[in-house]
Amino acid sequence: MVSVNALFTDTIEIKGSKFIAFLMPIAVYEEQMTHLRAIHPKAVHWVSAYRRINEYDQIEEHSSDDGEPKGTSGKPTLSVLQGHDLINVALITVRYFGGTKLGPGGLVRAYAQAANAAYAHAVCVPYEKRLTHTVQCGYGDVARLEYEVLHHAIGIVSKAFDSEGATFILEGTQEHLHALYAVLGRRVRQA
Repeated sequence: MVSVNALFTDTIEIKGSKFIAFLMPIAVYEEQMTHLRAIHPKAVHWVSAYRRINEYDQIEEHSSDDGEPKGTSGKPTLSVLQGHDLINVALITVRYFGGTKLGPGGLVRAYAQAANAAYAHAVCVPYEKRLTHTVQCGYGDVARLEYEVLHHAIGIVSKAFDSEGATFILEGTQEHLHALYAVLGRRVRQA
């Protein structure tokens, strides 16, 4: 499985209708949908699909035809995501009607083609399950922890300081987190 870390877009035109497809990380899906509806007020449809892994390691999938005939837009978009084995991504296609009806088969082809066009520009990264851990350390070990976190490709979600030292919320793969703990030993403790 692969994912994306940025927004990728492309536009196709078929019989006067314009299809603008946006492939994005699932984390920005709702924000982007609101944004696209605001900047494309004259569009007639905002078709979407997404695939993500939930907290139980199950794949959740969703698609919306947004007023297009049932099964002619959301499902073909979702099929493109499935076909490229994309996970934790969403795809929104904004459609401007060009005056000529495409028919059910034409819509299926158009939405799949738009989704594939956006995918063609994407820089995909391998999917890795990321875990969130909370760790604590004394003030004397903060700089070392920050250095090792960077060296082990682990993200710092947040950090807070109190009279005892620092509490970090870290995000990384299980392998990277275990490697970090092996290097730091007793300098950090999981909370």
